[in-house]
Amino acid sequence: MAVSGTAEVNARVVTALKRCGVDLAAFAGDGLTARTPVTGAALFDLRAHGPEEVDEVVDAAHRAFLAWRTVPAPVRGLLVKRFGALLTEHRADLAALVTAEAGKIESESLGEVQEMVDVCDFAVGLSRQLYGRTMPSERPEHRLMETWHPLGVVGVISAFNFPVAVWAWNAAVALVCGDTVVWKPSELTPLTALACAALLDRAAAECGAPPRLNQVLLGGADTGARLVDSPLVPLVSATGSTRMGREVGPQVAARFGRSLLELGGNNAVVVAPSADLDLVVNAAVFAAAGTAGQRCTSLRRVIAHEDVVDEVADRLAAAFRTLPVGDPFQDGTLVGPLVRGAAHDAMRAAAERAVARGGVVLAGGGRELVDAAPEAYYIRPAVLRMPEQSAVVLEETFAPLLYVLSYQDFAEAVALQNGVPHGLSAGVFTRDQAEAERFLAADGADCGIVNVNIGTSGAEIGGAFGGEKETGGGRESGSDAWRAYMRRATNTVNFSGRVALAQGVDFSR
Repeated sequence: MAVSGTAEVNARVVTALKRCGVDLAAFAGDGLTARTPVTGAALFDLRAHGPEEVDEVVDAAHRAFLAWRTVPAPVRGLLVKRFGALLTEHRADLAALVTAEAGKIESESLGEVQEMVDVCDFAVGLSRQLYGRTMPSERPEHRLMETWHPLGVVGVISAFNFPVAVWAWNAAVALVCGDTVVWKPSELTPLTALACAALLDRAAAECGAPPRLNQVLLGGADTGARLVDSPLVPLVSATGSTRMGREVGPQVAARFGRSLLELGGNNAVVVAPSADLDLVVNAAVFAAAGTAGQRCTSLRRVIAHEDVVDEVADRLAAAFRTLPVGDPFQDGTLVGPLVRGAAHDAMRAAAERAVARGGVVLAGGGRELVDAAPEAYYIRPAVLRMPEQSAVVLEETFAPLLYVLSYQDFAEAVALQNGVPHGLSAGVFTRDQAEAERFLAADGADCGIVNVNIGTSGAEIGGAFGGEKETGGGRESGSDAWRAYMRRATNTVNFSGRVALAQGVDFSR
């Protein structure tokens, strides 16, 4: 297998950064190394922010908020509209950076940048729809209503697997809501963050918006912890592992802040006897192997009826054996590298534990070594047939590892789907309308995203994204997720000329 050399990747990155307006020399220093999983090599050394600098950045963001909150929301939308136009102009540049830093194949990287454009479109429309409501008052000549106001500085902590889209979900909505943003990207993908920030800065300057509406903090866990602890950050939106969420949630709650958590997922599809198996295989292969299994919505479990489970398992294994694994920059590649060696080690350990519990490896799992890139981790997606939903199946392995289980009746299938700690995404493949409705019902799948005849990944901007249980409960992007970025006030206007108390209370004596 041939892959792009480090020099070639480096050249792509430098070109893309320059086109986006990033002066890389301004960020040179110690504390953080930008690497590429394409070859496993280091690209650039960057200066990490120290604790005091975090405080300075947050203070500056708060000062910018004091001005930005008074700008009319439709005018704030013009900034996001211009930003979306710049994203469209630099779609290929940003996609190249995503591929270089996260290892995604080019079509997925381009799709991620398109998500940014789409959420900007959504946010521009939202800027004229931040609706409150008017309620009837029980007191004569009184008006009772709700209004929504900007919240403050929004701290965004993003993960490597969606290095730009998830920030944009937060930033585009937060900006039209009148908030400012401090972004701490994954230490694995700092360059994409610098490029996005440069484009947003350019949009702000062109629109006459206040400076420092969005700022980037480079660093590791200590940098993120300092941001989480800041009393000037009323909302922290954090995407990552459940372990990370267990730390962030209590930290924010201790200072009475808000947290919006998008954590892990152990997602399943149920395959009914009536399912279109061609549809199942096509959807499951992408959901399980796309982004090398490194999506929070990646498919981890296939729960197939006993009448079709053998055929489903065989067809999935056959598909996995022929998936093109290799350089994500090359046309035809469908599975790029794992982001680092720790992901490979976790996948191997999980597969070994699964085999020890009676699992059978039907396909994949082996590392594909590349002479030119010995530190890169290319691995063939694996399918394992499991006799039961054992402890290893209950855990999320952030790699292309798919378990196939069987069920006898639909209630058992729903119980298996729900019988994991996470609650992000689930799907059912069936031609039986009653089964589809049961899966969507209150006693059906317990996830935040529930699909019929479609896989677990590939959410659209218009719907709120997020999950339940150990997935964190947060909602981002569409629907009414904007409310998380604003504060609500209940207002009473008395135009009667006298004091009238509610519930008939008389305090005149």
